[in-house]
Amino acid sequence: MERRKFIQAGSLAGFSLTLKDVAGETGIKKGDSNSKKNMLWIFGDQHRAQALGYMGDPNARTPFLNDLSLEGTTFTGAVSGCPWCTPFRGSLFTSKYNHKCVYKTPQHLDRNLPLVTDVYNDNGYLTAFFGKWHLHGGNSREEYVPREERGRFNIWLGYENNNKQYDSWIHGHDIWGRDDKIAGAEKLEKYETDALTDHLINFLSKRPKDKPFFAVLSVQPPHDPFIAPPEYMENYDANGIQLRPNVPDDDEWRKGNRKNLAGYYAQIENLDYNVGRIIKALKDFKLDSSTNIAFFSDHGDCHGSHGFVRKSSPWEEAIRIPCLFRPAGKNGRQRFTDVPFNHVDFAPTSLGLCGIEKPEWMSGTDLSSYVIEERPAPKKEPDSVFLQHIFRKRFDCLNRPWRGIRTRDGWKYIIIEGQPIMMFNLNDDPYEMTNLVYLDTFNEKRIELHERLKNWITDTGDVFLMPEL
Repeated sequence: MERRKFIQAGSLAGFSLTLKDVAGETGIKKGDSNSKKNMLWIFGDQHRAQALGYMGDPNARTPFLNDLSLEGTTFTGAVSGCPWCTPFRGSLFTSKYNHKCVYKTPQHLDRNLPLVTDVYNDNGYLTAFFGKWHLHGGNSREEYVPREERGRFNIWLGYENNNKQYDSWIHGHDIWGRDDKIAGAEKLEKYETDALTDHLINFLSKRPKDKPFFAVLSVQPPHDPFIAPPEYMENYDANGIQLRPNVPDDDEWRKGNRKNLAGYYAQIENLDYNVGRIIKALKDFKLDSSTNIAFFSDHGDCHGSHGFVRKSSPWEEAIRIPCLFRPAGKNGRQRFTDVPFNHVDFAPTSLGLCGIEKPEWMSGTDLSSYVIEERPAPKKEPDSVFLQHIFRKRFDCLNRPWRGIRTRDGWKYIIIEGQPIMMFNLNDDPYEMTNLVYLDTFNEKRIELHERLKNWITDTGDVFLMPEL
């Protein structure tokens, strides 16, 4: 069946790739299963929460994610607590806030910090990583990541950073004897997302059958440059892209952002297609009922909203991310929850879905009870998320260090040193068009949010000069 036919149908049942198509001649054995549940993370780069079909985006074609959402929980308020590539990844794997792991891009992650990988390794899991790493401290595609810097994964095939989807190179090691000593040991012969998905599926087919697995697929798209395979690009006319209401009414600005968004949505459709390939492979390998899936992103992208592009700003388009958990065993149902979910929560929630207790050193909260109702609820449920941008970035963003919170009851409050700068009631103003921070009629709410943010800074051991109100 051609891609367009099942993409438009939007049904996983219509996916007709064969085992040979998805994995090649790999000696697949059907029927194997694990008593422990597997965990699979799939995430892209710069994919904002709003850019999904099932979240109401008129531009997005995501039939496979739409279907996956019918079996899982979407955390609608999920955020990237520091919306920048390396900081998110540091917090993702350590479950620590950014002032305690990494806080800028690029930056080296201390190899002595405990990782979620360690917990899975200690519990008898096979751990595997495929794709963009960006935690070694470099920012070029020629960067070699030494084995001891690869997050203690049993299998690691990836790269430090790359912004050329058709000219991607990977290196790494596996359990079958590969151990590359140079960067760029293997050129991906396809578009990056397609080729890395091939590697993941090949792993699913060849992995030892006596171990559960924790696997991660990390791809660069839909990060700029906004290029997708031609068969996806042709589906999007820039003139037909609908912009968000908070994009300034300037013809040239809107034209440029529509052009970028056409490629962006083509990249997302390609990523969605590969999610469908993975789900098909899990079903064919009899792993679907034993594998938890998490789909998310490292941060969003403003794409012209409020006159900004890309990440590192506290606007909703930059901080909010997709966050969908589909539990193993087909026990899930479509649910949406507004419980606050931050980047430190991915690791403990994933461990909880595998029946593994969160270690004390993790700062995040296990929110797996929102995915599987039988799971114990957290002792203390978060009422807000803590937002940090510790390093002063000077490109297409709010170029000051900033702190903030986003609350479950729909308020956002942002400060820079010496000055509060943003306060929005997201319930009434989801596009953040009316800044309430300087209005005397909202002094009481500002004081309340200010104190809650002050508590976050104190409780996490952060150091930031709070302004006087």
